[in-house]
Amino acid sequence: MTTRKLLDRRHGDNAQRVSSGRPRLRMLLVLPAAATAVAALAACSSGTPSGASSSSAPSSGASGGHIAAAAGSLKTAEISGVTVLASAKGFTLYSFAPDTSTTSKCNGTCAQNWPPVNGAASASGVKGTFGTIKRSDGSVQATFDGHPLYTFVGDTAPGQNKGNGLNAAGGLWHEITTSGSVTAGGSTPGSGGGGYGY
Repeated sequence: MTTRKLLDRRHGDNAQRVSSGRPRLRMLLVLPAAATAVAALAACSSGTPSGASSSSAPSSGASGGHIAAAAGSLKTAEISGVTVLASAKGFTLYSFAPDTSTTSKCNGTCAQNWPPVNGAASASGVKGTFGTIKRSDGSVQATFDGHPLYTFVGDTAPGQNKGNGLNAAGGLWHEITTSGSVTAGGSTPGSGGGGYGY
């Protein structure tokens, strides 16, 4: 650090100004890095989905990290005595009643709150037929016995099924059961190979 004396012309007094060389340079180098970190945090927090059209769906983003869930190898999970199909991370998979075997009716905000399972899927030991459909945005979504598969942002941890039985985004949502048992939502199982509770 260096000290210089400056002449104050108004008062004729000597004033001192402290000039810092290296510490000031370090501060100038730290500022761009801090700005980059703040921008990255802002970008992460702004990508949360907005609320669904129904009050029963959450209005904030998922904390479970299953937005745009990748299919790959799925698995099963036991929830309230019912065996359900789950993502590789253990999040419950759902079907949407308005869907058809070739078309997903869940797009836009609906797909933000009920992320489609992307790509081809399979699950060891699960009886039923896995397939895919092409979504309106051109992406590929996994299906099970003709039902497009979704996760739910309201499920914030593996093993939850908060979306089961909800009437949201224009239709009913059901967990995908593999045991043919009554679902936790209180519906009766379907006659299809996987049993969907409707």
